[in-house]
Amino acid sequence: MTTGSHVGYESWLERDRLILLDFAPDVVGIASQPFWLHWREAEEKRRHAPDYFVRLADGRARVVDVRAEDDVDERTAEAFAATERACSAVGWEFVHVGVPDAVVMANLRWLARYRHGRCGRETDVAERRRGIQAASGATGRSRRDGERPACPARTVPPALGGNPSR
Repeated sequence: MTTGSHVGYESWLERDRLILLDFAPDVVGIASQPFWLHWREAEEKRRHAPDYFVRLADGRARVVDVRAEDDVDERTAEAFAATERACSAVGWEFVHVGVPDAVVMANLRWLARYRHGRCGRETDVAERRRGIQAASGATGRSRRDGERPACPARTVPPALGGNPSR
């Protein structure tokens, strides 16, 4: 899990990108709408707040704007270009991302529910499994060795393949 805390989003598309960023192994930090960029274009004052600032494990910084390609009009493209120039000036990466693959997102949205602390940290799950093994008399060896299963099927939630009839 990247931050373990809430990060804001303003659309379902931004939410999906946030899920992708949270699952990315090289992402260690995410901030929503991290700054306002102000500039002049001809006589007009312009401003833009990028969607995300991402810190990568190797220390690099990436600014991310999320917008479906169909929704990028001329004005939006100009804002993205200004953001890219500003990011380049300070040594940051800039990316504009669109709509992610629907199948990938369906799977990640399902998996994301199990990243919540209520589903158990790895150390808690390992401790609970040892407790179940001790209470059941199991040694953790396979059934081929004549032992009962180390983790009875009823302890696995049905949504994860457990058999609720046992």
